[in-house]
Amino acid sequence: MPWVWVSIGSNIQREKNVRAAIQALRERFGELKISPLYETPSEGFDGDPFFNLVAGFETSLSPAQLHAELRAIESQNGRVRGAQKFSSRTLDIDALTYGGQVTGEGGKALPRDEILRYAFVLKPLADVAPHEIHPEVGVSYAELWRRFSGERGGLREVAMHL
Repeated sequence: MPWVWVSIGSNIQREKNVRAAIQALRERFGELKISPLYETPSEGFDGDPFFNLVAGFETSLSPAQLHAELRAIESQNGRVRGAQKFSSRTLDIDALTYGGQVTGEGGKALPRDEILRYAFVLKPLADVAPHEIHPEVGVSYAELWRRFSGERGGLREVAMHL
């Protein structure tokens, strides 16, 4: 079974929604490997700060099935579709990787390009999977974080038991 990494974010009732996401993922996929939790300013719009983290687990679902499952968890936690791309949200769960595969199955490119663009995605991924290699660029996530030239400001680790 492939190991997948997903990003989890919320800036509406952040603690409640992040906890609900972790619980739903545990119920569906079993044991999770969870990064530290980070608070980050909203990106691309004026809004409340986000809580962000990365979780990993094994799954027998295809990328398309995984995407549908993650959307269902978002919806069960009050996520409303059709809002602007950059806007406040109760819950955002995105598959970042699917094993070592490069695929577009399910309508989403994996690995997600957000890994290389946003500190709030790359830093928690580097924390939880430092030696894992990005399947397209062939470099570990720890090394990618070390080389990261994007905006790192405002990324603050938060202590919260998950």
